[in-house]
Formats: sequence, structure tokens, C-alpha cells
Amino acid sequence: MKRIAVLTSGGDSPGMNAAIRAVVRYGTHYDMEVFAVHRGYEGLIDNEFEKMSRRSVADIIHHGGTIIKTARSARFHDRENREKAYANLRKLKIEGLIVIGGNGSLAGAQLLAEESGIPVMGLPGTIDNDLAYTDVTIGFDTAVNTVLDAISKIRDTSSSHERSTVIEVMGRHCGDIALYSGYAGGADFVLVPEVLTPVDEVVKKVKQSIKSGKAHSIIIKAEGYPVSSEDLIKELKEKTGQDVKLAVLAYLQRGGAPTFRDRVLATDCGVLAVELFRQGIYNRAIGQVDGKVTHFDLAEALAMKSSLRVELFNNVSVLSM
Repeated sequence: MKRIAVLTSGGDSPGMNAAIRAVVRYGTHYDMEVFAVHRGYEGLIDNEFEKMSRRSVADIIHHGGTIIKTARSARFHDRENREKAYANLRKLKIEGLIVIGGNGSLAGAQLLAEESGIPVMGLPGTIDNDLAYTDVTIGFDTAVNTVLDAISKIRDTSSSHERSTVIEVMGRHCGDIALYSGYAGGADFVLVPEVLTPVDEVVKKVKQSIKSGKAHSIIIKAEGYPVSSEDLIKELKEKTGQDVKLAVLAYLQRGGAPTFRDRVLATDCGVLAVELFRQGIYNRAIGQVDGKVTHFDLAEALAMKSSLRVELFNNVSVLSM
């Protein structure tokens, strides 16, 4: 294989640039021509290709975001637009495509491979950590560290004012950011979409904290938990008599320089993607299992179901008292 392309799709995640850098430099080292597709599947449809060189990816390993831009592409759902994308790849004689993104992005890569026959590789670029085939995704470690920094700062003012604070983090369907940041950040309660915790349990815990003499409570809530933050705060105020504030971290979690773990994971995944192409192994999902970067059949990987680490969830409450 002598000509490949790489794109980033869906929400950006810290470490995407490190993966792009690895693909470009490892590929060019083995005399491959490497092209970047700008704006994900949108750029694939609109023919936005750029030939890359080693200098194209200089000084990007430490930057968040993605230098080749990303987008969510509703147009790629239409067969007519996918045909345009396939035609653009064939026109440039692209022999393989590396897609860096989350579940939807990798599903798009699988569809592309099935319909066009173009070999693909999927790299897990998402802060949500919601791809079941890999222990951790590119960007997750950085996002959790960003939330931990926010918890530390918010705890200072919560303690000073003797109030409770609800910190809303990303995670519509997967509560891992909330779970791991709450576990490592000493939160009093974690609310995730996988566990339908009654609000009364949160109220009870806050009351116990107040009774024990604790000056404040920190509650980490994933955005996918089925009670709105506003309703949660209203009920907490009414039933505990304590002042309660809301901090929504939102897109703050996506940005920033990737951590050591995310840079290494992204680089290892990018290198393995190119190496698999060199070996004639196609249509794989690349990730990390038990500390080692490995690969799975793409379709089988996407069919796997993720699950919450229940022991961590239970231990948050035990350790907070």
C-alpha cells in the first residue's frame, strides 16, 4: 500500500493531533504518500484533501483539537453523498483510509469499507470513553484531568461558603468522565446515565454530610443523567436548606494539551494503523487492552457493549463520608 489518507470526525479530543502526526511520519518513513482529509466526512464529500509531509505535522503533538478540523456529517448518511466520497478517494488513488473518532465515526468507516471496498482503520478518538473494545479512548485521560482540576478549584469556594455544588460534565450515554473524575476527585456523589439514582438518595447523602459537620458537598453529574441539573438543584435546595450552585464544564473538557497517557496512546494507535496497512491487514479497530495497543475486526468491535465499573460507582459513596 503506497497511498493512504487520514481524517478526524465527530467531536474533537485531545490527542488527535498526536495520532495524525504518527500516521503521517510513520507512513512517510515507509515511502507512503499520506493525505489529510479536512473536516472529516464533510471534507471527504467535498474533496478537501491535502498531501502531508513530515513538516506538515511539526510541533502539533502537544496541541489539543485537530489541525485538519473535524465535523459531524449528516450528509454522509445519504448514499449519493457517500458515492461522491468514494469517487474522490478513487480519483486520488487512495488505497486506505484511517478514521479517528468515536462510535459514529468508526461506524461510518465500516460502511465505507463495505460499500466501496476501500480498506479502513478506526482509531478511538473520543473523550467519552464509550467504545467497548478498548479500555481507554484517546482524549479521555485529558478530559478527566481537566474535570479534576475544576473540582479542586470549585471545592475551595464551596467549602468557604458552606454550600453544595453540582458539577455537570459530558457523557450523554456513557458516564465514565463523571465516574472517574468523581472517584479520583473525592466527590460525594456521582450521577450517571447507566444508573437511575433517585434524587432522594442524593438529598439523603447531603443531609448526612451536613449532620456530620461537613461544610460542603460535591456532586458530579453526567449530562445524560435523566434529571436536569436545574431540577436537581431545586430539589436539593428545598429539601436540605443548603445553598446549591451549578457549574457546567461543557466544552472546557474537550480542549487543552493532551496528557502523557493520551499522547502515547494516540501515537501508538497511529503507528499500528499504518503498520497493519503495510502488512495487508485491513478493516480493524485499534485500541488498548491491559496496557497494550492491539486491534479487532471493526464490525465486531463496534458490536461490543460498554458497561459501567459498578465497584467504582459504589465506592464513591463509601469513601466520601
